Amino acid sequence: MKFFADTAEISEIRDLAATGLLDGVTTNPSLVHKSGRDFIEVLKDIAEVCPGPVSAEVVGLDYDSMMREAEVLRKVAKNIAIKVPLTPDGLKACKALTGDGTMVNVTLCFSAAQALVAAKAGASFISPFVGRHDDVGFDGMQLIADIRMIYDNYDFATEILVASVRHPIHVVEAAKLGADVMTAPPKIIHQLFKHPLTDAGIAGFLKDWQASGQKI
Repeated sequence: MKFFADTAEISEIRDLAATGLLDGVTTNPSLVHKSGRDFIEVLKDIAEVCPGPVSAEVVGLDYDSMMREAEVLRKVAKNIAIKVPLTPDGLKACKALTGDGTMVNVTLCFSAAQALVAAKAGASFISPFVGRHDDVGFDGMQLIADIRMIYDNYDFATEILVASVRHPIHVVEAAKLGADVMTAPPKIIHQLFKHPLTDAGIAGFLKDWQASGQKI
């Protein structure tokens, strides 16, 4: 499973890149606003640190606006993936952009039917929002399982990018189901290697080492 960081904070991205856990980055207008920086400058910095796909979202809602914005965004770096909403105009833009060799992340997916049409439109990535799906009484992981089955049935190349990840269990369950990618805030990625028994083991070893009076 590939790990993408869902953030626009360059310091967090550099920190994750140093661990070897960073395969890509996803951004959205809310995350860029939170960073307080210019959108294009943020993207340039992220693309330099992360060689993998960096999702940059269009804000236009009609096809012409999406294509106009995509033209600006994809000039920022070669690893930019244009993020479009799962709407008729978004799928039209997806088909045009992927046909021109640009990576496209189709976002805000909440059903297997939506994932199917996105794959038909040639999406590089489909982003089902599991946490938000759970919030309204549906099973986010069942959505991932359904999409995985459909994509495998027809050998779609579209990668399943699990989004709206709220906790490590989402990551583990998505990995068990065969999701290709997950994107999560850095704090959740860091939680993946946290365990109280690991901390207790380290504390015990250090106590015994100190009692030995030795040095390395």
